[in-house]
Amino acid sequence: MVAPFRRLLGLMVLLLSLGVAVRALAEAMPVPVGLQAELMTKIVAYDGNLQARAGGKVRVRILTSGRDAASLAVAAELTSALAAMPTIAGLPHEETTVAYADAPSLARACTAEQVSIVYLTPGFSAEQMSAMTQALDGVSVMTVTAEPRLVPLGAVLGFDLVAGKPKLLVNLTQARRQHVELSSNVLELMKVFK
Repeated sequence: MVAPFRRLLGLMVLLLSLGVAVRALAEAMPVPVGLQAELMTKIVAYDGNLQARAGGKVRVRILTSGRDAASLAVAAELTSALAAMPTIAGLPHEETTVAYADAPSLARACTAEQVSIVYLTPGFSAEQMSAMTQALDGVSVMTVTAEPRLVPLGAVLGFDLVAGKPKLLVNLTQARRQHVELSSNVLELMKVFK
């Protein structure tokens, strides 16, 4: 009689913690991943340096925050959403999911592999974002974040929900440092951080 009660209690605790994790993810990432993929691919088409950066193929590096389950789930969902798109800005594309190791390794990989977009799944700290921002200074790559809080900290592009509608966020200073040249037409639609 005690064993079934313990199993039931354990299951209730697991479900409660899962609910808390889902709510925390929803707060950190207010715009659904599928919509982020759609918006990201539209915005990247307005980057004047994309063609030169891509070299014939848009390479998207999806960074996960270690083995965090939410981070891995978002990476899988983004990969699936992008796989359904035949092209990005008229170019073929490929996605790779990589666990974040350190900022210098990320910068080297972006240069060596001609990475066009680095997408940051949820779970990165302000310190990690700061390190990435410094390491990617001068590297031609667009950083996109699932979490709006990381845009003022150095991610180039992010998404938020304002009055129930998606809002595009851009860190213009970091965009310039990473050689992302968004057209003025698209910048008018965004909340700009300098």
